[in-house]
Amino acid sequence: MHNQGQMPAAGSQAWMPWPVNWSAVWVGALASLAAALILGLIGTALGAQSIKTLSSWQDVSRVDVAITVCAAFFAFAIGGWVSGKISGARHAEPSILHAAVAWLVALPLLLLTLAAGGGAALGGWYGGLLSAPAAAAASAAASPDVARNDALAAVTAILIALIGAVIGGWIASGEPMSFTHHRTRATVWHAERKTL
Repeated sequence: MHNQGQMPAAGSQAWMPWPVNWSAVWVGALASLAAALILGLIGTALGAQSIKTLSSWQDVSRVDVAITVCAAFFAFAIGGWVSGKISGARHAEPSILHAAVAWLVALPLLLLTLAAGGGAALGGWYGGLLSAPAAAAASAAASPDVARNDALAAVTAILIALIGAVIGGWIASGEPMSFTHHRTRATVWHAERKTL
């Protein structure tokens, strides 16, 4: 263990629990869903997002793909940023983890929104997450590729959302977006302590 004012030794093997700020997680998840709703409605209003089933990828325009990718990314980047800021984490790792947990919490909320009929407002790509069994069977009978394409679009949107949440959490920490910053963190920490 180390005191509050001391930096842990490099290579220290002491186990320390990671506290989860559940308020930050819930607010981040709700911010993601609110942003996804707003961006989905904007995309639908502009005519860029179709809410029909994906019978063929040749029918999907590049503008539709760009709007959907951007909407999924930025909606969860906003949620990840909100989660990281509310958590108060000053390092990238706990901020990113809060953002990822907010993404995990947002997924069942997204499913509940779709189950309540909110799929049209979110845009068409989340339709593969939830569909009525009769509708899924009918669409699969009409075109065997529809169910596969809907699922692929939903998985793509969800994974892009995870990337957005991680980057949003990282930005919220205020640390440089570099994979090697943790090596210089002790030096920066000591320099900050000397100026206090």
